[in-house]
Amino acid sequence: MPIKSSGPAEMEVVDRFDEGVGWIAHPEETMQRASHAVVSDGEVWVLDPVDADGVDELLAEFGEVAGVVTLLDRHKRDSAAVANRHDVPVFVPEWMNGVANALDAPTERFGDRLADFEVEALVDNPLWQEAVLYDGETLVVPEALGTVDYFRASSEDLGVHPMLRMIPPRSLREYDAERLLVGHGPGVFEDANELIRTALKGSRSKAPNMYIKSFKQFLGF
Repeated sequence: MPIKSSGPAEMEVVDRFDEGVGWIAHPEETMQRASHAVVSDGEVWVLDPVDADGVDELLAEFGEVAGVVTLLDRHKRDSAAVANRHDVPVFVPEWMNGVANALDAPTERFGDRLADFEVEALVDNPLWQEAVLYDGETLVVPEALGTVDYFRASSEDLGVHPMLRMIPPRSLREYDAERLLVGHGPGVFEDANELIRTALKGSRSKAPNMYIKSFKQFLGF
């Protein structure tokens, strides 16, 4: 199983709900990069997309695309390609560096709101810049949390990113979300708040288990 795949992709649709959908462009890859489209303020916003055959048809089910959004400085992914096909800008948080100039597409900056979403700068340092979105029901966390296997200790359904295990972003406990969308793996549609709090609470104590598990998988044990 490749860590990260490239080239033509046959996507797997995940995270479908009334006002949004998610897909994994390369279901066979270890990273399980998840992309999303959400309807907010009557328009479709595409979040951190990895392109694949059928993406445009999937987006058309929800309406006209208003913009493509980059929520993590490392998640340029295929944002420019999708934005150019739909003749819309790539929206980048105003405090996020090194992204807009690297995209071969028009860009626009946004602050603490995007359509009906509140925007929080969850991580903002020279090595990691991550924004999360929340509209009262849906919480979008592109990297700090994930359901993909290498994020999780053996007993976890949701885990904190391996590089944040010792300093988990505890502000995520403040949200009251019905669903959680993540950038790696399928989202969480049941008991989202409980799983978020459990993941944050056990982030440090379960780190050794997660690291050992990942090391064994890497070596093929």
